[in-house]
Amino acid sequence: MYALLPLLLFFIVCVVLMAGYPVALTLAGTALLFAFAGELLGFFDITFLQALPSRLYGIMTNTTLIAVPLFVFMGIMLERSRVAENLLDTMAELFGRLRGGLGYSVALVGMLLAASTGIVGATVVTMGLLSLPTMLRRDYDPRIATGIICASGTLGQIIPPSIVLVLLGDVLSSAYQQAQLDMGIFSPETVSVGDLFTGALVPGVLLVLLYIVYIAVVAWLRPSTMPAITRESGSSGLVTRVLRGLLPPVLLIVAVLGSILTGRATPTEAAAVGAAGAILLAAVRGQCRLHVLREVMEGTTRVTSMVFLILVGASVFSLVFRGLGGDEIVASLLNDLPGGRIGAMIAVMLLMFLLGFVLDFIEITFVVVPIVGPVLLAMGFDPVWLGIMIALNLQTSFLTPPFGFALFYLRGVAPAAIRTADIYRGVTPFIGLQLLLILVLAAWPALATWLPDLVYK
Repeated sequence: MYALLPLLLFFIVCVVLMAGYPVALTLAGTALLFAFAGELLGFFDITFLQALPSRLYGIMTNTTLIAVPLFVFMGIMLERSRVAENLLDTMAELFGRLRGGLGYSVALVGMLLAASTGIVGATVVTMGLLSLPTMLRRDYDPRIATGIICASGTLGQIIPPSIVLVLLGDVLSSAYQQAQLDMGIFSPETVSVGDLFTGALVPGVLLVLLYIVYIAVVAWLRPSTMPAITRESGSSGLVTRVLRGLLPPVLLIVAVLGSILTGRATPTEAAAVGAAGAILLAAVRGQCRLHVLREVMEGTTRVTSMVFLILVGASVFSLVFRGLGGDEIVASLLNDLPGGRIGAMIAVMLLMFLLGFVLDFIEITFVVVPIVGPVLLAMGFDPVWLGIMIALNLQTSFLTPPFGFALFYLRGVAPAAIRTADIYRGVTPFIGLQLLLILVLAAWPALATWLPDLVYK
C-alpha cells in the first residue's frame, strides 16, 4: 500500500492544479501535508526535510537561472519597442504578392520573434492583434489564419533563446549528474543550457520549414484560402524598409546566439547582452521612456517571481516524493515496461503530452522531468537529445485543444466572428507537423546532437 503513496501524491497534485489553485503553493502544500501525515503514520522520515534549506540556497545561488529574468526582460522590452509590428510590415511587403504570402510572413516573423524574445504568450497576442485582422481582410480562411498564428507563436518554446530550454537545461543538468552517480560514475559529465540552445537550432529551423512547406502546399491546392495581395506601398525604398525592419532584431539575435555558439559568453552572459541590446533598440525607436521601463520591470518581476516560486514549490515536492520512495517506483515502472528503454521513452513522452492538456510547461519541467529524467538518462539516452524531445513535446501541448495555452491567448484577442472551433481546426495540421518532427528526431537523434558536438567538442 505504501508503495502507491508517491503516485497518489502526484495524482492529488494534478487534481488540485486542475481545480485552479496556485501552482507553487499546491506543490509545496500538498507535499508537506503528505510529509507530516507520513511522519505521524510511520511511512515518511521527516529528516528528509532537513535537505530543504540547502536546496533553496542552491536555487538562489544558481547562476544559470539568472538568465531567466534577463531573457524575460529582453522579450518584454522588444515587445514594447514594436519590433513585431515592423517585422510583420516588412515581411508582408516582401511576400505579399505570393499566394500564401501573409502566411509565410507570419511564420518567418514568428521564427525571428522566437529567436529574439522567446515569450510565447506575448508573441501569439501580438501577432493575433497585428496580423489576424489583415489576413481576414485579405480573404484568408479563418482556420488557416488562426492556425498559422498559433503555431508560429509557439516557436519560442524550441528556438533559442527559449525560457523553456533555460529551465530544462538546469533541471536536466541535475538529472544527468544524478543518473551518472547512480551508475557509479563519480566524475560525471555535464550538460549545459548552451548545449540545449545549440541542439535546438536544427530542429527549430526544420519545424519552421515544415510550416512553410505546408503553407505552400495549401496555397497551391486551395488558392482561394490564401489569396495573393497587391502591395499597397510602392516598390521604391523597399530595400531600405526591409533593412530597417529586419536588421536590428537580426543583429540582436546574432549577438545573443553568436556569443553562445562561439564560446565567448555563457547563456547567462548572453542574456545580459540581449537585455542591453533590447534597451538600445527601444531607445533608437524612441520607446525607452521612464514609464515604459517601469512597465517592463514590473512585467519581468511578475514572470520571474512566478517561475522561481514554482521552482521552490517543485523542490519541496520532489524532496517529499523521493522520501516516499517515488524515484525507485518510477524507475521500476519504466524498467518493467515492454519494449525496454524505447517503451519507457514512449510512455514518458505520452505522459508529458497528456499532462500538457492541463499543466503549464513550467510545472511539467519542474515536477515531471526531475522524476523521469534520471531514469531515462541512466538508460543511455543522450541528455541533449532528450531535452530537445521534451521541449518539442511541451511545445505541442501549447497547441493541443481544448486547453492549449496558445489557443487561449489567440481566443482572447481574436474577433468575435472567429469561432473557437475554427481555431481548433486550424491548429490541427500544425500539431501533426510537430508530431512528425518528433518522430523524425526520434529516428535521427543526430539532428539534435550533431551541432553541439561540432561546436563544443
